[in-house]
Amino acid sequence: MNFHVLTLFPQMITDGLGVSITGRAMENGLISVEALDIREYSTDKHRHVDDVPYGGGAGMVMQAGPVCDAYEALCSRLGKRPRVIYMTPQGRVFNQSIAKELAAEEDLVFLCGHYEGIDERALSLIVTDNLSLGDFVLTGGELPAMVMIDCISRLVPGVLNNEASAEEESFSGGLLEYPQYTRPPVYRGLSVPEVLLTGHHKRIADWRRRESIKRTLERRPDLLPEACLSLKEQEFLEELLTREGAKAPQEHVQLAELKKALADWADALGPKRQGARAGRRGLALAKRLLKAGACNLRDLIGFYRVCGARLRQEDQERDENIAENRSDAR
Repeated sequence: MNFHVLTLFPQMITDGLGVSITGRAMENGLISVEALDIREYSTDKHRHVDDVPYGGGAGMVMQAGPVCDAYEALCSRLGKRPRVIYMTPQGRVFNQSIAKELAAEEDLVFLCGHYEGIDERALSLIVTDNLSLGDFVLTGGELPAMVMIDCISRLVPGVLNNEASAEEESFSGGLLEYPQYTRPPVYRGLSVPEVLLTGHHKRIADWRRRESIKRTLERRPDLLPEACLSLKEQEFLEELLTREGAKAPQEHVQLAELKKALADWADALGPKRQGARAGRRGLALAKRLLKAGACNLRDLIGFYRVCGARLRQEDQERDENIAENRSDAR
């Protein structure tokens, strides 16, 4: 994967990413990071790339010409126009989901602003994505660009020595990562959880999963509505909520509510609809999923909603037909 950074401070990019995991990935040819100096495309003999803002105001604004020329020179060399990501607090907040999306690209261009920003005309001509690290302002886009490149690089096959790491770490599967421990087994009276010393892979995996759910509830409950939980894990979460007297995250669906909704749905079908092939298969599937506890809760909720919407539509059509028949009779 190839990263191209348009910046006024190329050494900042190469020095920052040339070490540790990203540095080794570059050495092994798994990724490349190219820092393009926007000043090289200035037509001013003093290599100026900024000017005072029209309409007045403090600070300087980066000119459109050098920025666009730098990008177009890169496009000519590559033979294509890659996505251009502009670092701005006005953009979408970067997250793991966006990182996975961008990791599928062969080439990515990161445009780093400075001073009071970049002439809007350049942004409208070349930028495809506006991204932010959060609701705060930095002196330039270089640090956010390096953070995003580091995050995306970890998803490139071969960059991490242990491929499982990318799947198990925080935010994968919508949960924060479980606690980690290493030698010694006891430090200042604090012991490693006993289950981690058993060598029993299934018990360890279950413990880690439960700890991820607990940690997410404690630190980032806003992530739970999007988390991928089995029915057993959902029951564990609801036990935690009950035990700690915590309020369920917004959009959280209680398992008991779902079971009641499915039971109500079965009653709403009535004898005739329960005898229909679609209704019969739907009921059987719902019961199997609930009993086995092996399905994804969100899948089951979606299944119920689809069936519920279909029933409501049928009821509406029935009522419309009754109304039409009454009108014809008159």
